[in-house]
Amino acid sequence: MTSPSATQDSYPYQNEPIWSRSEKVIARTAFDAALGRELHEVIQEAKKMASQIQQSSDLWDLEHYLTQRRKEIDRKYDYRYSQLTQLFGKFLYEKRLREEELRGLREDKLKPIRSFAKLLAEDAA
Repeated sequence: MTSPSATQDSYPYQNEPIWSRSEKVIARTAFDAALGRELHEVIQEAKKMASQIQQSSDLWDLEHYLTQRRKEIDRKYDYRYSQLTQLFGKFLYEKRLREEELRGLREDKLKPIRSFAKLLAEDAA
């Protein structure tokens, strides 16, 4: 007996869009770009903090900053297709991603991405 999720043209989670091979490439490229931008910011801040170290407590402040940022980034950058529309919406809102970088995604993905970015912007206002 075949389970419903294993039948052709079916998807186990009805509300999740299906990602084509080309969309997966676009998504991975966009994800990596956003991650790279965030890591670049962390590197710049760490260099600034390191250049200002005067005493041992400054060293531990740097270590604390890096540990906290690593944890935040590890939690935030969740590359599961079920999470990408919200994640990309957050990246758009945070300006870590430009909508042009998502060019090639179908509207069934772009619409919720834009919608989530708009929701975040409205909540922040």
